[in-house]
Amino acid sequence: MEMVKLTIDGKPIEVEENTTILQAAKKIGIDIPTLCYFQLNDMNIENRPGGCRICVVEVVGRRNLAPACSTNVAKDMVVNTHSIRVLNARRTVLELILSDHPAECLTCAKSGSCELQTMAQQLGVRELPYQGAQSTYRKDTSPAIIRDVDKCIMCRRCEMMCNEVQTVGALSAVNRGFMAVVAPAFEMNLEKSPCTYCGQCVSVCPTGALTEVDHSRNVINALADPAKTVVVQTAPAVRAALGEEFGLAPGTLVTGKMVAALRRLGFNYVFDTDFAADLTIMEEGSELLDRLTRHLKGDKSVKLPILTSCCPGWVNFFEHNFPDLMDVPSTAKSPQQMFGPIAKEYFGKKLGIERKNMVVVSIMPCLAKKYECQRDEFKVNGDPDVNYSLSTRELAHLIKFANIDFNSLPDEDFDNPLGESTGAAVIFGNTGGVIEAACRTAYELYTGKKLQKVEFNELRGLESIRHATLDFDGLPINIGIAHGLGNARKLLEDVQAGKSQFHAIEIMACPGGCIGGGGQPFHHGDSEIIKQRAAAIYREDVGKPIRKSHENPFIIKLYEEFLGKPLGEKSHKLLHTHYFDKSAGTFIEE
Repeated sequence: MEMVKLTIDGKPIEVEENTTILQAAKKIGIDIPTLCYFQLNDMNIENRPGGCRICVVEVVGRRNLAPACSTNVAKDMVVNTHSIRVLNARRTVLELILSDHPAECLTCAKSGSCELQTMAQQLGVRELPYQGAQSTYRKDTSPAIIRDVDKCIMCRRCEMMCNEVQTVGALSAVNRGFMAVVAPAFEMNLEKSPCTYCGQCVSVCPTGALTEVDHSRNVINALADPAKTVVVQTAPAVRAALGEEFGLAPGTLVTGKMVAALRRLGFNYVFDTDFAADLTIMEEGSELLDRLTRHLKGDKSVKLPILTSCCPGWVNFFEHNFPDLMDVPSTAKSPQQMFGPIAKEYFGKKLGIERKNMVVVSIMPCLAKKYECQRDEFKVNGDPDVNYSLSTRELAHLIKFANIDFNSLPDEDFDNPLGESTGAAVIFGNTGGVIEAACRTAYELYTGKKLQKVEFNELRGLESIRHATLDFDGLPINIGIAHGLGNARKLLEDVQAGKSQFHAIEIMACPGGCIGGGGQPFHHGDSEIIKQRAAAIYREDVGKPIRKSHENPFIIKLYEEFLGKPLGEKSHKLLHTHYFDKSAGTFIEE
């Protein structure tokens, strides 16, 4: 590729052709403010519509200002990024955007982390000279995500994430001019659209136009009710990211401080979703072995590859898009949903607590978990197995609300028995982690031999689609892995067409897996933050005394006392589920 020489703010630089002015400026440390631009480096995804015009720059010899995010460099180009003309233009554009934006910063869920708010501070906007009619739109509240489109600035980031990265197709720009809005087709409610609630649109929205449904108030009310026993479970990815909300470096493990904070918030028992992840491996791993064994014996009815079922965003995706494959995924519930009935039907009954008086709260990196716990099949006589789900961000806000000095807390341990877990469980937070955990157990149960090395490094990494062949003592097992729903679609289309050679496939809806979930602290596409979180998860795995799910003594005891055996009658009733065809009849307003 040819190289192009140019000058930016008096600094000479040489870059490849087809490089944008914005990209070139970044290479020499020049910051050009943007609102609509967004990039996911690891996935080679770049959104540069040039619509907001905040990033305009002056190109010598060009009459009008150029949007830096969508203008390519040219030979001998001379660019001024912060001239008086440029600064005045940016400020005017921002003032016009703000003239059609609600002044609700004090009560907005995004206050303090709003990029529009930050931009106004950066450009010194202290008054709004442009007054006039403001566009208004109804608020749309789904089980997991709130659309407050009055706060939308038409940056189109959510549209890019939903359509290009996730290939869900729930959001697009509709109408024109003053009535333009980003919405589902026919401006239907998000709940009636193909939305999977993965929350990636929320993670890239620069304003409060897309936010999560906040269950914090419900949790506070439950904690204040003396008649309720409130237990909490924490997902593995949370401990690798929560510290970022308190000024700690990405990848700082805060497991012990998180436990201590939850106790100080008033939870009666602080448990670990990792316990249920170990339980998931017992059920899902047994299901994998059962299908493989029957397949090797020539049973033509066996459905392979088996697909992991831990991610509710992914479950929603195949229910909407691949209903003909509903008999392929594992029937095992997600760890969140396995934890609920074990807490209420096993732990609660041991303590003599009536189901209706136990409130189960989950702390999750995922917004789809909010929807998952509300699904009817996860309720008993109307009582949910998991009552409320908070995101990592919501937990941080709750800790700050309670005036807890998080960084000075001592490290504390989870309560038992539902707080004991293995290294296999904690790696569930990373892409490739679920299938690696399953293989640690499946290998030993199938071969009857001890693994000499528990790590399956060939299953790790951040490549969008990965594949590996594992040797189960002479039996080759072909594994596929995808993170991001657009990548999942590619693997599923192969399965649909009968082209897949995999025995098992792990899919996670979010880029990077749960560590990049829609409920995690905002990382703005920074792949280094994702890598640091992933490394933290693997460090916790290495530090665990037990690293295989089937060796968790409390899991063994649970089966002996209560469940019987994996895939048995009771475990099937409490720990397995079924799926629904959502491909038709769901996208029409009632």
